[in-house]
Amino acid sequence: MPLKTTLLKYWGYSKFRPMQEEIIQSVLDGNDTLALLPTGGGKSICFQVPALIKPGICVVISPLIALMKDQVENLEKKGIKAKAIYSGMPLREIEMILNNAVYGNTKLLYVSPERLQTEMFKEHLKKMNVNLIAVDEAHCISQWGYDFRPPYLQIKEIRQFLPDVPVLALTATATADVVEDIQLQLSFKKKNLFQKSFERKNLTYFVLNKEDKLSYLLRTVNKLNGSGIIYVRSRKKTIEVANFLIKNGIKTGFYHAGLDSKIRNEQQNLWMQNRNRIIVATNAFGMGIDKPDVRFVVHLDLPDTLEAYFQEAGRAGRDEQDSKAVILFENADLINLRLNFENSYPEKEVIKNVYNSLGNYFKIPEGGGKDLGFEFDIRDFCNQYNFTIPIANNALKFIEKEGYISFIEDPNTTSMLHFIINKEDLYRFQVENPSTDNFIKTILRSYGGVFTDFVKISEKEIAKRTNSDEEKVIKMLDYLSKMQIISYSKATQKPCIYFPVQRLNAADIFLSKENYDFRKRNAETKMKAVIDYVNSKNKCHQQFLLFYFGECNNKRCGKCDFCLERNKMEMNELEFNFILNQIKPLLKMQYHTIEELVVKTNADEDKVMKVIQWLLDNDKITKVDYMQFFWKSK
Repeated sequence: MPLKTTLLKYWGYSKFRPMQEEIIQSVLDGNDTLALLPTGGGKSICFQVPALIKPGICVVISPLIALMKDQVENLEKKGIKAKAIYSGMPLREIEMILNNAVYGNTKLLYVSPERLQTEMFKEHLKKMNVNLIAVDEAHCISQWGYDFRPPYLQIKEIRQFLPDVPVLALTATATADVVEDIQLQLSFKKKNLFQKSFERKNLTYFVLNKEDKLSYLLRTVNKLNGSGIIYVRSRKKTIEVANFLIKNGIKTGFYHAGLDSKIRNEQQNLWMQNRNRIIVATNAFGMGIDKPDVRFVVHLDLPDTLEAYFQEAGRAGRDEQDSKAVILFENADLINLRLNFENSYPEKEVIKNVYNSLGNYFKIPEGGGKDLGFEFDIRDFCNQYNFTIPIANNALKFIEKEGYISFIEDPNTTSMLHFIINKEDLYRFQVENPSTDNFIKTILRSYGGVFTDFVKISEKEIAKRTNSDEEKVIKMLDYLSKMQIISYSKATQKPCIYFPVQRLNAADIFLSKENYDFRKRNAETKMKAVIDYVNSKNKCHQQFLLFYFGECNNKRCGKCDFCLERNKMEMNELEFNFILNQIKPLLKMQYHTIEELVVKTNADEDKVMKVIQWLLDNDKITKVDYMQFFWKSK
């Protein structure tokens, strides 16, 4: 099926976005390919389309469970066979999905990177007719990246089973070092990069140092049109800021990972449908959200990295209409940013202690626990073992990135059921256990496919149809599960911890000095880049971001707060740079008055004065007695 026919049939688009078609063709030609497309650039279509065109199955590796679930659900609505495997699923369900991937008609199989290490997955993978390996969030494979995850390093090991299968790596944010490292770590046969410029001409960046951020936020929101996202760092603050805006007459919702899934979905839908104009959220919000008409994104707290900021700010203006990305900060935020950085890297002994305490908390012996999952109350855990919540939370994330656990703060699962005996044996069981007969018949009438697949069920709906209550339904499902009639997985909304590997002795937890210290230094460098960005007074904000991502020859945007100040001089960029390039070497050599500079440069006195004033305002030169100026050495 031709590319555009597939695009139209399943997605309803008549043409591809820029660079999508070239990336897809590269993959269809059998080439290892790295696609660097900014947020909203349509990365998923780049592997979903070739997966449908080529015979076989596409294996998609992603660290984001919520995004996997979302994509599988959307694909299934289009009639495309897709499944996802991640921590916390019943082993029977995982095995069934893998068998269908080998023998069935599954077109896309989403897996978390930890799954690649299991023998069950490897054995099934060898039998699959894989047409493509897609690596989403590919920056996670690089230690230079802002979200390095060691399990990603296992990806190149599975390539030995599939030597002729191309790899498509995708990411929205990667510096030049990360781009090189991704291709190296994925064993690309030859370098092959498709990179769309990070420039967003319709998006204007503002960075404003304001002591009373909330008052300024209110004025800003009242000036701007359309819907927006306000990012804050803490769950508590999402509610506080939302209430502040509501009291001032602005329809606002809030979102964070600690909310009940029903409330989260309600808040998200109110905003998506424009019944709430603004949503105040932590960085848990936004991944997989495709709302094209977001007119502004405001950060009230500083992001940890420019990569994270670029992704979050990039959720504004996906419809190519003029939009704003604003950072409001005060000097205390710079101190808090460093404090957050320090908390993100607990001492190695503390990390090992948290891991050991976790095993004790769940009463898992060393060598046990593999593939087990537990609901997790971090507050109770910290109270029992005398950890602060921020330290424990960051230690758990570190342990997770090393692949020893999966920490799912937002499981949002649905109850699932599958009959594991055949119809004849089930009939005999019903005859021998008449008290279960009506219950089983109700399930069979209510849900199709229960003998061939796990299906989503509602205990509440079953209770209604059996004139019972939910608690009795759950007891009966548990009983049938215990009798090995069904495999039953109960929905949970609580945070969960899963052990993809057996519990180790804390002394065997591998946090190598090289990896830990290197990653901490790398994170500190990225934090300093954020500080440099918000403190910068001599560069257009878009130019700064583009330079950070390796694009060095870009002109000023002409619209950000820096550029607006420059524009007041009534000089174009060529004039300004011409005078600056003449003045700079003179002031570096010795003191000069404006009159002396005018004579030596033969430039217009008024324009020389404006350049001098701009250099003073931006702390590039110093003024001494008798109106003499000198270039500051830095």
